[in-house]
Amino acid sequence: MNCLFLVALGATALLVNIPLGRLRQGYPRFSYGWCFYALIAVAAVIYLRIKTGYSWKVLPLILCCAAAGQWLGSIRKSRLSCS
Repeated sequence: MNCLFLVALGATALLVNIPLGRLRQGYPRFSYGWCFYALIAVAAVIYLRIKTGYSWKVLPLILCCAAAGQWLGSIRKSRLSCS
């Protein structure tokens, strides 16, 4: 496969996980809702990886992109403001 598809898969994993991270932030840690929003992203990433035809060897890279998206989505506005 083309390297461009790998970059697009990583970007998709990142962008899909930003809203999921925002939704996950409203739940207590390790509750059902928190786990649901974290694990639905993993299932989506694995599905996209299989559909694009990449082997399991690229999974750590894609999961790191997904984790970065979850983290970016969970950043609160108070952390972003300078005042």
